[in-house]
Amino acid sequence: MKNKPLLLLLIIGTLTWSITMVKSGWQYAFGLGFWGPNGHDGIWHLAIADSLARGSLGMPIFAGEQLKNYHIGFDLLLAAIHKATFIPVSLLYFQILPPILAFFIGWLTYKFVNEWTNSKVAAWWSTFLVYFGGSWGPIVSLVRYDTVGNESMFWAQQAVSTLINPPFALSLVVLLCSVCLLKWYVKKPTLGNLLIVTLLFGLLTQVKVYAGVLSLVALFTAGALQLIKEKKTDIVKLFFSSFVLSLILFVPLNQGSTSLIVFQPFWFLETMMAVSDRVNWPRFFEAVMNYKTGGVWWKLIPAYTVAFLIFWFGNLGIRAIGHFQTWKILKKQEPMGLFLWVIAIIGTILPMLFLQKGTPWNTIQFFYYSIFIMSIFAGGPLAKWTSAKNNRVRVSVLLIVLLLTFPTVYATLRNYLPSRPPAKLSNEEVEALSYLAKEPQGVVLTYPFDQYAANQAVRNPPRPLYLYESTAYVSAYAGKPVFLEDEVNLNITDYNWKARRKAVEEWLNTSDQKQAYKFLRDNNIKYIYWVKGQRAVLGEAQLGISRLFENKAIDVYKVD
Repeated sequence: MKNKPLLLLLIIGTLTWSITMVKSGWQYAFGLGFWGPNGHDGIWHLAIADSLARGSLGMPIFAGEQLKNYHIGFDLLLAAIHKATFIPVSLLYFQILPPILAFFIGWLTYKFVNEWTNSKVAAWWSTFLVYFGGSWGPIVSLVRYDTVGNESMFWAQQAVSTLINPPFALSLVVLLCSVCLLKWYVKKPTLGNLLIVTLLFGLLTQVKVYAGVLSLVALFTAGALQLIKEKKTDIVKLFFSSFVLSLILFVPLNQGSTSLIVFQPFWFLETMMAVSDRVNWPRFFEAVMNYKTGGVWWKLIPAYTVAFLIFWFGNLGIRAIGHFQTWKILKKQEPMGLFLWVIAIIGTILPMLFLQKGTPWNTIQFFYYSIFIMSIFAGGPLAKWTSAKNNRVRVSVLLIVLLLTFPTVYATLRNYLPSRPPAKLSNEEVEALSYLAKEPQGVVLTYPFDQYAANQAVRNPPRPLYLYESTAYVSAYAGKPVFLEDEVNLNITDYNWKARRKAVEEWLNTSDQKQAYKFLRDNNIKYIYWVKGQRAVLGEAQLGISRLFENKAIDVYKVD
């Protein structure tokens, strides 16, 4: 690559982002280590990808039910690469795909912005902010608490954390490819080009539904503008074809997904002020609640406006200078700029109005795309200011950029650098799960997650995964469907897991041998996986099970 400044940026950005992933899943003296959300979210993706690689669309953590209300694009890609290369899913997920995704997000950002603005300097700065853009959170934390931390003080995760959400990272690659080809299609709107761009935009909904929704709205808006100004229907055709393909790909696995969205305006603004690990301004929150309860709208509206401005500018940091670019876009009214601008606006509006049932904060992911677009917009003004003839201006701009980017990078990465992770899968469990993985397929019954015991173990990291969070680790590493596991994602995807958990607890505590025996057979349970100390009231002979594997930490039984 002849462009050495770009190459250096891509290398540093890729390495920096990859730190959040590459240490997880490796074998250490204590077993497999997991840093950050990888101890839960990463395990979930391993379980889904492994299940898909076996040719199953079943829910691996809720045996007997089909996968629903979930976009499987990233996990399907992971499974396909595993099947084609025989590389373990864990190695692909934690060590191989993250740097690849990081590199292509940076390279495609540069390529798109360079073609769009015809400015290599603007493209470089946009790419820089896509990699390193940060919020005011760490600086506010330093002033208030004398510590640099809390990238998500204003709710949104920042650039350096992109890879811990691999579907989001993959959606950025697909989105960038889509907008690059969109420019090409607008110049040459042939049927072949239409089909290619339709495929990319249609796939977005299955990779990350938030990206799909925003892109379709933006396509519709850009298409309407093109129709009004130029009397052309090229983008309108692209919108309708992409919309139809999105429905075809999305609906089969997500027929009940609309019921997961609830209307609750300004929840993020209220909780941002109320919660201790966010802005934590209780007096402001109490005032807002009082105005809301009393219907004092003339005070409530300004209060929400202030909270929104804190949310918006607090999250954007230096990327807020992208506003200078948005005015130019609105003035020029060209389809590509409008397409990006609409994504930024709608990505901000939707989480202000809607939440996800079960896990309300999931809709903040709409806003991640707004931040990404503002990073692109900010490249233009930065290019202009850092190219100024006045040295004082250039130096001042560079210092401000460093001040508002690297504190976030430091605050985030220091959680991934310690040698001791927060979660682990012990060597004994790895041995037991590896043994179970070689056995014939069958449903595995595990002990229900004990939240109280998990809370007691917080002070002694690394915690074993069964005391860390309700995760999908048995399914992920044994390669088998589990009767009940990962209650967090079962909640997100809207399964009636509480009834099943109650049934398992009743089975564990029953002294009725006939009913206990019947429960295992009726639910097609073939294996039981217990950590030492976990057991039922009845013994093995009474339950009709026999020990298949044992070490000092784990018992695995087979249902006879």
